[in-house]
Amino acid sequence: MSTTRQELLAHLDGLLQPERFKDYGPNGLQVEGRDEIRRIVSGVTASRALIESAIAIGADAIFVHHGLFWRGMDGRITGWLKERIRLLLAHDISLFAYHLPLDAHPQWGNNAQLGRRLGLAGEAAFGEQNLGWIAPADFADAASLSQHVEQALGRAPVCLPGAGRSIRRVAWCTGGAQGFFESAIAAGADAFITGEISEPQAHLSRETGVAFIAAGHHATERYGAPALAGHVAVELGLEHRFVEIDNPA
Repeated sequence: MSTTRQELLAHLDGLLQPERFKDYGPNGLQVEGRDEIRRIVSGVTASRALIESAIAIGADAIFVHHGLFWRGMDGRITGWLKERIRLLLAHDISLFAYHLPLDAHPQWGNNAQLGRRLGLAGEAAFGEQNLGWIAPADFADAASLSQHVEQALGRAPVCLPGAGRSIRRVAWCTGGAQGFFESAIAAGADAFITGEISEPQAHLSRETGVAFIAAGHHATERYGAPALAGHVAVELGLEHRFVEIDNPA
């Protein structure tokens, strides 16, 4: 079975509702390929390695969380960007990218899927554009929560233990959401999980007693794209494959 590029775009836009978000780059179709879509590859980032894998698989379209274009870019198509676009155009592959809309989707999004991976039944409750999630939990302390995160994601996180208290409410937001820490504290979290840590979060954890866990930008955001693309592929009768391009960040 197959669908058209425009039908796939309409289906993705209908699910993810990008018009609801103030984002850091364009959501939706970023590079236009062939009209007929039979096979879609999903991945976290539109890197050259992902594009080359999609070419080898014979993909007609790629669906990612991190696309090619971001606010503040100077607009010149040179170097690494030119090579990624050249490969897409040479092989007539469409690139679909959804950033904050994919983070936010209540069932297939990054935060929903990370919660499911961690066994946390939560909901969107805080932070910029209400992207942060929070859920009840039962962990003896931050160390036990950190061990649980490591087992679930397959990599050791950075853990700031806070006051070492028991964890009854866990907040999280995937990727580079360390700036949401204060909002998570205000929402009543005993621990906050995200992908990255910056200098201020260490001090806030010590001073407020709230644990902070940085589990990796890529590691926390590798579940939404295949979940949503897989769902869409079933609905539209497409072939789908997720390609994992490892990233230590």
